[in-house]
Amino acid sequence: MQNEVKQHILHAIVAAVQLPNVSDMEFEASLTELRELAKTLGYKIVHTFVQKRAGFDITGYLGVGKREEIRDYVRSMAGDPDALEFNPEALNIEAVLVDHEISPSQARNLEIEVGCEVMDRTMVILEIFHRNARSRAARAQVEIARLGYMAPRLREAAKLAGPQGRQRSGAGGRGAGESHTELDRRKIRDRIAELQQEIVIMDGERRTQRARRQERQTMASVALVGYTNAGKSTLMRALTGSEVLVANKLFATLDTTVRALYPESVPRVLVSDTVGFIKNLPHGLVASFKSTLDEALDAALLLHVIDASDPGFERQLEVTDKVLEEIEADTVPRIRVFNKIDFVGDATAQAECEAALRLKYPDCIVMSARRPEEVAMLRQKIVDFFQQDLVETELFLPWSAQQLRGKIYSTCQVLGERSEDEGAFFTVRGELNDINSLREHVLLLQSAI
Repeated sequence: MQNEVKQHILHAIVAAVQLPNVSDMEFEASLTELRELAKTLGYKIVHTFVQKRAGFDITGYLGVGKREEIRDYVRSMAGDPDALEFNPEALNIEAVLVDHEISPSQARNLEIEVGCEVMDRTMVILEIFHRNARSRAARAQVEIARLGYMAPRLREAAKLAGPQGRQRSGAGGRGAGESHTELDRRKIRDRIAELQQEIVIMDGERRTQRARRQERQTMASVALVGYTNAGKSTLMRALTGSEVLVANKLFATLDTTVRALYPESVPRVLVSDTVGFIKNLPHGLVASFKSTLDEALDAALLLHVIDASDPGFERQLEVTDKVLEEIEADTVPRIRVFNKIDFVGDATAQAECEAALRLKYPDCIVMSARRPEEVAMLRQKIVDFFQQDLVETELFLPWSAQQLRGKIYSTCQVLGERSEDEGAFFTVRGELNDINSLREHVLLLQSAI
C-alpha cells in the first residue's frame, strides 16, 4: 500500500539564480513562495539548487556547472547506476521549477540537459489558475493567458520534435508545406480571438445583471483584496457567515464570491472576495482577470488584507499596492487589515507586533479572522463607513399605512418609535433617497383612501 501511495506523489526540485541586486531575505521569500505554489500544484519539493550570478545564462538560465549538478542529482534520484552518486532508493523527479520567467530556448536547453520537464514561475502560476478556475469567465480568461504564454514556445517544441515534426502536408493547412508551428500558431490566434469575443459577451451580461441588482435596491459594496493566502476567504466567511472555500494554499480560490454582510446592516453591504495577488504575477493574467478585479474597481471600500505573521508582509503589501494601481483602483478608500495576528506567537509577541503595526500604520486594524469579537469590531467599522453619509430624520406613518412598517425597518435603521393618536412616529437613519421614497409611498397610500 505504501508503494502505491508513493507512486502518486509528484516530486520536483527548485532552481534559482540570485542576482546581485536581490537581497538574501527577498531571495529566500521568493523561493518560499515558489515552494508554496508547487504545493498547490501537487508537487513535493525534495531539493533546492541556488546559484549566485551577475546575470542569467543566455543558453540555459543556470551556469553549465550548476546544470550538470542538477542533471547528476536527477539521475541519482532515479537510481541511474551511471550517476556520480548512485541512489538505491529510486525517486523520479518529474519537474524542475525555475523561480523566474525564462525564455523558450532557455527552457528547452535546460530541459534537454537535466532530463526532465522544466516549468518556470509563470508556467506554474498559469497551471494553478487553469486547475482552479471554476466559472465560465474565469476559465476563458485563464485559457487566453495560457495560449499567449504557449505561442512563442511552439518553435522550441518543434525543435524538440525533430525534422519530422516540423513539416505538414497541405491537408488541413492553408497551403502545401505549412509547418506544424505555423498551423498551431494560427489555431492559437483564432482561439484567442474566439475567447476574447466570449469574454466581451460575458462582460456585457455581467454588467446587465449588476445594473438590475442595483435597480432593485441600493447596496454598499466592499471588496477584499490582498496577497494570496493572507486569509481573505476566512475573513469573508467570518463577515458574511457564508460557506466559502478556505484552504492553506496559494490561489485556493479564483472566482469572485459575493455575499451580504451578516448580520445585515443599513445600508445593506455586499462583500466580495477577489483573486489574490502575488509577486511577478504574469501580466497576461493581470489583464485577463480584469473582470474579476473589477469588483475592486466597483467597490466603495477596499479591505486590504495582510498576513501579519508573514515576515515578508511589507513586500506583499507593496505588490498589492502596485497591482491596485495598475487596475486604477488605488483611489478607492481603503482599510488595511492585518490578519492572522494569532499566528505571530504568544500573547506578548502578539501585543508587541500589534503595537509596531499601529505605530507604522495608524489607521490599520490588527486582528484574527478566527476571533468573533475582532470580526465584530471590523464589521462595525465597515458599517460606520457606509453610515457616515446617512441622514437622521423623523418619519410619520398614519395608522392607515401600517403596511409600510416592514419596509421602514428593512430600508432604514430605526432609532426610536412613538405612538400618537394619528399614527406612529419613527426616528430613522438612512439614505436620503430611501427616506424620500418612503414618504412618497405614504402620500400615495393616503391619497388612495
